[in-house]
Amino acid sequence: MFFHRQELQFDARPEKPDAIFARRMQEVLGGQYGEITVAMQYGFQAWNAHIPGKYRDLLYGIGAEEFGHVEMLAIMIAQLLEKAPAEQSEAAAKSDPVLGAVIGGMDVQAAIVAGAGARPVDSNGNPWQGSYVTASGNLLADFTANANAEMQGRVQVARIYNMTDDKGVRDMLSFLLARDTMHQNQWIRAAQELREEGVEDLPVPSNFPLSNEAREHAYKYINFSDGAAAAEGSWASGPTPDGKGEFTYLDGPDTSVPMPPPTQPDPRFYGTDAKPNIIDKAEGVIRDKL
Repeated sequence: MFFHRQELQFDARPEKPDAIFARRMQEVLGGQYGEITVAMQYGFQAWNAHIPGKYRDLLYGIGAEEFGHVEMLAIMIAQLLEKAPAEQSEAAAKSDPVLGAVIGGMDVQAAIVAGAGARPVDSNGNPWQGSYVTASGNLLADFTANANAEMQGRVQVARIYNMTDDKGVRDMLSFLLARDTMHQNQWIRAAQELREEGVEDLPVPSNFPLSNEAREHAYKYINFSDGAAAAEGSWASGPTPDGKGEFTYLDGPDTSVPMPPPTQPDPRFYGTDAKPNIIDKAEGVIRDKL
């Protein structure tokens, strides 16, 4: 069950309206790494979890918090739009030619579709997509993806923090930045704990038989670029993080096979092939008569 308490986790109250910043804030609400994504991601990971206990409870707990962050951002965006007339937004855009060219004032659909409210879209008005969600059922893979989501989200919140001087907005963003810090640390630590307890391990999936893998290729760093400095990294020599091998470095691929001949699909796909066109036309006439 879901229950809703009509309170916010932290104050979401701007000092003044700002329709242009409201549009920017849509990115951290409905963008690829916005709060809608992480809320849904942690939710689906919890619903897809195969074992009860602390890992599933962690997913449920942070997922529920993220739904609260969705609400905080949506309410903040609505307040930024509440008393911002269109001419105010247009004047602000015109004062900065670059800003005017890129943003062009208020998101039109925020006014027409949402009645000066938030929508599940990014800063360009692209709808939020379920394809942003990672929920594989493998906790080590998912927790690693979660750490990345929190990192990307925190980068974006940090960027928009510097795009406003509104103290109320900055206070809320400062809170969200701190929670992103906590969640990054939680997911990284949870991934470590999975390995320490032997629940999961590298390489993911750890229960796929290594005998089915071409192990002679598993730890070679094959450099497909002319940049040689990558050979200096710890990913090119020394022990591997999974503890099952040693990195080696190759300055280019060590395997090569001839290209197979071009495919010859059914002529009813009407692709251009090596046969003289007259044959294809004759086949078409015969098929028509049949």
